[in-house]
Amino acid sequence: MALIATNHLMLILEVAILIHIGVLLILNFLPLSFSLIFLLSLILGVGITLLFGVDAICLLLPMLSHHEFTHPYGPIAILVVVTSWAILPMLRDQNIKTSNIRLLIILITAGITIFGAIVHRDFLLMWVLGLVIGFFILSKTFRRENSILSARRILLIIVALFVVFGAMEGLSQLLHMEIISPLARIDRMNTNQFASLQLVIDNTNVLGHNANATYWGNASTGNSDGYISLPLTFITYFGLPFPLFYGILVTRKDVIDYFLPGIFGVGFDFGYLALALIIIWILIVIIVGLKVLDKYRVQRERGNKKYLGREALLIGSLSAFIAQTVLGFFVITRTINGSALVTYLFLSAMVMAHIVTTKR
Repeated sequence: MALIATNHLMLILEVAILIHIGVLLILNFLPLSFSLIFLLSLILGVGITLLFGVDAICLLLPMLSHHEFTHPYGPIAILVVVTSWAILPMLRDQNIKTSNIRLLIILITAGITIFGAIVHRDFLLMWVLGLVIGFFILSKTFRRENSILSARRILLIIVALFVVFGAMEGLSQLLHMEIISPLARIDRMNTNQFASLQLVIDNTNVLGHNANATYWGNASTGNSDGYISLPLTFITYFGLPFPLFYGILVTRKDVIDYFLPGIFGVGFDFGYLALALIIIWILIVIIVGLKVLDKYRVQRERGNKKYLGREALLIGSLSAFIAQTVLGFFVITRTINGSALVTYLFLSAMVMAHIVTTKR
């Protein structure tokens, strides 16, 4: 049948369409009120904080295995926390006391920062970027609010990043745990990145890549060879005969997945044409999100409270989508690959679903 995916790219497209349709229906036909969105954002924020905390403990204790939950759930953390921050000024507009709620959100933000940084260094970059983008959008959306992103605060964020990375390096030296060392991560990238970059530049073409340049050799199709894919469980569950990097073969995938930004990884596995179309789609999602957000702002300033929950949710979704895009396409492919790719498609759907509204 024509609807059965024949390679990784087709499967990604089909799953993306299903996710976008599903989120569109959920967001517009379920009664997602302002109070429900606020409650869910706080519950999910606490839950993700605990999840990252457990994962951090598992990483520090050698007898336990950690799962790197920051990859699939890191962008979701940005979504729920920025949504919570967006709701605060809306509550103040309704003369609701927010001091206790603000304290809880601060604790959630701090907890995710600490635990997420321990689990994975790349997450810390995406997390800070997501918060900065979120606060920037908030300062532009709520024009009566003083801008959170003053020059002094930006400087403090930069200093805090260096302090956190320094603390992690000191902790790695003290505990003899190279896995949490930022310098070890940078050194590994420098050692392998040039060879990976040379592989991509020399072998990428409009529709894919030179088949002999891949791990699969002559068995390669020259496109969709599994360097960019959905989680393995998605593929094995349906018994799809796609090339898969699993078990010890995962290290073979690192040449693209771990050592290069996604703009090279996507271009290599799917070709320059697919990369160009994906970039166009990303721009469409961001532009649509900003346009809809402006319409929500106009309605709120006119006294219409119908879209308050949707507006807060869109601010969180758009901030998370942009942050994951920047880190995934310009820093490390793994941020938009595997289980993180499902999250990325979900965030895209969470933004695009706002182009439709229903009358109740």
